Amino acid sequence: MVAPRGLVLEAGGRVLDKDEEKNAESSSGKKSKAEKFPISRWEFGAALGVFMVFSTGLLFIYISMPSAEYGMLKLPRNLADLRLIKDHLAKYAQVYPAKFILGYCSTYIFMQTFMIPGTIFMSLLAGALFGVKGIFLVVFNATAGASCCYFLSKLIGKPIVTWLWPERLRYFQAEIAKRREKLINYMLFLRVTPTLPNLFINLASPIVDIPFHIFFLATVIGLIPASYITVRAGLALGDLKSVKDLYDVKTLALLFLIGSLLLVPTLLKRKRIYE
Repeated sequence: MVAPRGLVLEAGGRVLDKDEEKNAESSSGKKSKAEKFPISRWEFGAALGVFMVFSTGLLFIYISMPSAEYGMLKLPRNLADLRLIKDHLAKYAQVYPAKFILGYCSTYIFMQTFMIPGTIFMSLLAGALFGVKGIFLVVFNATAGASCCYFLSKLIGKPIVTWLWPERLRYFQAEIAKRREKLINYMLFLRVTPTLPNLFINLASPIVDIPFHIFFLATVIGLIPASYITVRAGLALGDLKSVKDLYDVKTLALLFLIGSLLLVPTLLKRKRIYE
């Protein structure tokens, strides 16, 4: 007997309704769409709203500056740009110190919050313009930007991080679970050393349930060594040939030594537990 219309036979002999088959195909299509777009509409809308608030603030700061300065106010994208605008910005900072600091901090925090590349050049600029005192400016802005990024990720970050770095996120989650009792030491180690990118730490920390006070303290303290290296390089900007020169073998060895010392309390406690 011929199978009724609307029915199809599978290889295993099971009869499927064509409507069922269509539903299965549509559900698989939805799954592929979900994998392609990891955030929902409201999450995208929330992120866009935060972005617009920050952008509007930057726009008002830009508008409030003297129109004569517009031509030289731009983000340095490389060392050549930085050398070109350094002297001009130094004069501007002397004439309008409050406006310059406000514009600098707002731009740095905006870039750090939305993961826009180039904060390394902003840190070098702080060293070139303010000397060693620029460390305080860099640490403040980097911490403020990382904190904003933390809360933004808490709002919409989980699907994005899971989509972009699934293996790294699982590894990070496992490492955090093993070090819950001495979490501040481990977070300081990660901040001081280049073991994990700061971008990933900022985004993944709220997802793996790192409390904000630990994240904040580790960021404030842990960024000081790298900030010092960058600001010191900014003092001798003319001698710097490439950004890669900031972290030579000697500098990396020093950072890992500092980071290892920060892990000593955790290792000692683990040894006492095993004994």
